[in-house]
Amino acid sequence: MNGAGRSWAEGHSCDGRVVPVYAVTGGRTRSTERDLPIESIVTATDRGSYDLEPEYRTIVRMAVRPVTPVGVARVLVGDLAASGHLAVHGAPSTADGNPTPEILTRLLEGLRAR
Repeated sequence: MNGAGRSWAEGHSCDGRVVPVYAVTGGRTRSTERDLPIESIVTATDRGSYDLEPEYRTIVRMAVRPVTPVGVARVLVGDLAASGHLAVHGAPSTADGNPTPEILTRLLEGLRAR
């Protein structure tokens, strides 16, 4: 398989060239400024994305509607939140601080859909 048609989040760029995940994140497994809980929801802000690397621009375009960052994307999304390109919205939680059953159900459905 040559990787064509796979997304950059799977370790390939949109044009089919192989990009190791560690190259996209600079070897980081966490954002330098903001660690995002898995249940986070993010949306694009009105800050322009013209000055961003292609991977970051893709995330901002995807976040025109609310999205949840997963995997290596969480590192990049954390960077974008720290730079003001994305707004992070906390998921609703129960009185004891845990995610609501609705959030867990949506998360599970999203993971199954992939």
